[in-house]
Formats: sequence, C-alpha cells, structure tokens
Amino acid sequence: MPEYKAPIRDIQFLLHEVLSSEDRYKALRGDEDVNRELIDAILEEGAKFCENELAPINRSGDEEGCGFDDGVVTTPAGFKEAYQKYVEGGWPSLSSPEEVGGQGLPYSMGIVMSEMMGTANWSWGMYPGLSHGAINTVEAHGTPEQKEVYLTKMIEGAWTGTMCLTEAHCGTDLGLLRSKAEPNADGSYSISGTKIFISAGDHDMAENIVHIVLARLPDAPKGTKGISLFIVPKFNVKGDGSVGDANGVTCGSIEHKMGIKASATCVMNFDNAKGFLIGAPNRGLNCMFTFMNTARIGTALQGVAAAEGSFQGALTYAKDRLAMRSLSGPKCPEKDADPIIVHPDVRRMLLTQKSFAEGGRALTYFLAAQADIAFMSKNEEEAKEADDLMAFLTPIAKAFCTEMGLESANHGVQVFGGHGFIREWGMEQIVRDTRIATLYEGTTGIQALDLLGRKVMLTQGQLLKNFTKIIHKFCKDNVDNEAIAQFVAPLTKLNKEWGDITTQIGMRAMQNQDEIGAASVDYAMYSGYVTFAYLWAQMAKVASDKLAEGTSEEAFYKAKLQTANFYFKRILPRTRTCVETMSGGLDTLMDMEEDNFGFY
Repeated sequence: MPEYKAPIRDIQFLLHEVLSSEDRYKALRGDEDVNRELIDAILEEGAKFCENELAPINRSGDEEGCGFDDGVVTTPAGFKEAYQKYVEGGWPSLSSPEEVGGQGLPYSMGIVMSEMMGTANWSWGMYPGLSHGAINTVEAHGTPEQKEVYLTKMIEGAWTGTMCLTEAHCGTDLGLLRSKAEPNADGSYSISGTKIFISAGDHDMAENIVHIVLARLPDAPKGTKGISLFIVPKFNVKGDGSVGDANGVTCGSIEHKMGIKASATCVMNFDNAKGFLIGAPNRGLNCMFTFMNTARIGTALQGVAAAEGSFQGALTYAKDRLAMRSLSGPKCPEKDADPIIVHPDVRRMLLTQKSFAEGGRALTYFLAAQADIAFMSKNEEEAKEADDLMAFLTPIAKAFCTEMGLESANHGVQVFGGHGFIREWGMEQIVRDTRIATLYEGTTGIQALDLLGRKVMLTQGQLLKNFTKIIHKFCKDNVDNEAIAQFVAPLTKLNKEWGDITTQIGMRAMQNQDEIGAASVDYAMYSGYVTFAYLWAQMAKVASDKLAEGTSEEAFYKAKLQTANFYFKRILPRTRTCVETMSGGLDTLMDMEEDNFGFY
C-alpha cells in the first residue's frame, strides 16, 4: 500500500504564496488571529492525524468492508477508534462558527483538512465528510431551536449527518421522488419512504445520525416545486438534548460496491419516522443546494486525492523498480538495470499525475477561497461576486477533477505494470475507490449540463465572462513578463476562444436545445483544461518571481515551472480535440435510429 505523506509544502505554497490566505482571513475576520503560524500548526497536526491514524487502516478497511446484521451496520476495525481521536482533536468543529460551538476558522481550512483525510483514507473520510453538508444546511435554513438541538452535536462530532435524496426509481431527476411527509398534531411530520445510495446512512461511529431528507407534503405540487426538506434523526432527541428512543429509521441493507468498501452505502427505510420541516414548505430543493454544492466541492477533492495518492505510490515505485536500460545509455551502470523513472513514458504518466494533483488542489483551494468571501464578507457586492464564481466553477471542478483523478489513478496502476493489478500494492484500490467520484453528486454529464445549460446559457454568458475577465487581467498584467511568456500567450488565445466557442454553441442551440447536451461534456472538459492552465500560469508566475528574488528552495520552484511547462505542452493541447468534438454537432449523435444501434 502506498505510504501517504501529506504534501505540506505544496499546500503552504498555495495558501501563503498563491492565494494569500493570511491577508484574506485578516480582511474578512477583522483580526490577525488566523495567521501563518497558526495555519501551519494546524497543517502539521492534521498531517500527523492523517498519516498515523487514517492511512494505516485504509487497505485493511477495504479488505474487511462494512458489516451488516439485521439492520445493524458496523465499520471496519479501527474506524470507530480513529473517529474518536478525530473528535477529541477538535477536527469536526474546525470551520464552524464560534457561536454554535465551532472554532471559527475559515471554510478553506476545512477543505485542506478534508483533502488530507481523503487522500489518506477516502472511505473513512466520508463519515465526517457528509456531516459538513448537513451542518451547512441546518446552519443556513434551520430554526433557532433546530440549531440548538442538532447543530452543536454535529459540530462537536458526537452526531453525524447524511443527505437522503435518491430513490430507486429516480436518481438525478428528483422531481419523481415519492417519499411522503404527513403533518402531526405536535408540529412534527411522519416521514415514509425508501432512499438508496445513502453514504454513511448508518454506522457505529457516532451516537446519533441526523438525516436531511427530501419528501413531499400531502398538498405538494408535482415535480421539483413540490419537494420539502426535513430533519429526521436516527434516535429521537429528549427535551434535555440527549439521545432518546429509536426513530422509525432503519437500514434495510448496504450496497456491495467495487470501491469505497469501508464506507457504508445504505438503503434507508423511513417508516412514519418523526421529522421536522427545515426551511419553507415546497422549497426543499432550494435549501438542499446548500448541501449539494458543498458535497460537489468535496467530491472534486476526491479527484485531487486520487491523483495525489496514486502519484505518491507510483513515484516511489518508479524510483525503486529496475527494468531495462535507458535508450540513450545506462543511467545507473552500477545496477543490473535502470530505475523505470528514467524512461520517458513513465515520466509522462508521473508528470500527468503531478500536474493534475497540483492543478486540482489549486482549483479546489481557489473555490474554497471564494467560499470564505461568500460566507464571511460584509461587502454584499464582493460576496455576490465570490458566490457567482463558485456557481460557475463548482461543476467544472466536480466534473474535471474527478475525471482527471480517475485518469491519474489508472496511470498509477500502469506505472506498476503487472504489480499494479495486484491488490497488495494498493494502486488498484485507488482506481476502484475513485471510480464513483465521476458518478455521485451528479455524473460528469449532469455537471456538464449544469455548467453549459444553466451557468452559461441561462445567464447569457455572464458567469463565464466574470471568470474570463479574471484570466484576461492576469494575462494583460503579465504580457511583458518574459519569464512566463510561454504560458501567457497560449492562455490569452484560449481565453478568447472560450467565449467564441460558447457563442457558436449558443447559436446552434437557438435552433435546437439538444445542441447543448451534444456539446456539454466536451465543453466541460475544455473549460477544465483552460481553468487549470490559468492556475498553472499563476503558480508559474509565483515560482518565477521567487527564483528571481533568490531562494533557498530553488528545486521546489523549478519543479513548479517544469510541471507548468509539461502541462502547457503535453496536456493543454487536448483542448484542440475538445474544439473539434464540440463542433461535431447534434446530428452525429441523433441520426442513427434506436433499432440500428446493435444487430444480433
């Protein structure tokens, strides 16, 4: 199994040198309490927890999986104990407001911790990870009483949370859901229905589980406009806030999955379970978006985690594994063969992983920085600008980072050759674990439709323009910067092309709306490549500036520039294929009659 080491230096590079987190926190909080010293101390302690507690039970958790016996779910050995240490360390409350029991640190600090946990042990990280979305939903839409009863317990980690959307007959199309909510005389509701694919729906790690459930009121209109949101605890809560008797919530079964086997994916049955309306009636989907956007950023992190984890394993192996000689002559003549890292194709795979891991980290941290501003800024205009950026970039991050994470995980297996196919090395587990990332919280196709259909076309391109203006300003400011000219010139052309392509698709869509669906996935991938290019150019500028100033970390900054160069020369040209496929049009997909798809 790859030995996980938290990429502390790269995290510090992004937080301190690229995103200026310390200055942002000072401006948003109005104090200097969250400074670089504190940030680095949190990173070091978080890294220790992830490396020493979570990574060692990653493979064993995959081998053992979760247990299920007559409605009772048990997690693999060591999971419950690691969770208790997580709670004792105060990690659940890191980014929650102080007035509800949190530590009051910015959202972005929680994202950093989530990345380290996810790379060390994605299955384990899903148990507390789902709680963050539930916490955000209750915090944003709950009543003062609901916050007092549920929020404090979830923030301290005594209780965990879930998101209960999907039903067997409806996945993404939530307008079809059938779960019912009947009003009770005491103001509560009786929730009945069955939900599937509920991550961390039941387990033995916390004393209570707070389910956030979508259901329909008796007089609700059809479709998505008739969905309400409810809090449904596994155990009812007594007047003093302690856990009471069992609610009408049971786990019917757990799924047998190809990956994340140590994360319980449950079928949850609600049988007249007592629930409490959160938010306005029939506005549940609007409230749920608070949860879903958080979850989508979290899933984008899975792609980053997969790329980082697989890269670390592949890099170690490539340095040690001896096979053949370099075509240009032996590089280690004292050995029987050269280490495979000398071979160009192995380096191609390693650099692909590295560029995706570090580029994805930059994107998710940039998103987290926008969340800090949207959540904390007292300037309404500034907060809205950040919120709009998040709305535009979240589907790109979710779709692109997960697809590139899966590609990186596959490269990791390939670097190992036949050994990559063997379970004991742990590389195939990363592939299995991350394969789900392109599916849940909205498939790549759904994210692409959200991006092109809703975030771009429905805003008449405004959300796209907001971001391309940022790229344009960067390019304009650095047009004479010879140190990064090889990055600025192509980025400038792509930034203009992005708008031109969008206009072309929009013109075709005026004739047939299905043109959006035909182009959407290629458009999302194109958008991802260009977004990463901007972030790599930005990182390259910081690195070149540091080298020009003089630094004791010359190797680190040179590696940044070299990785940026690889990305621009070997990865970014994929945009040319995206342009061609986007222009392929709807007819190539729809001309064939359904009966002609196969002849048997």
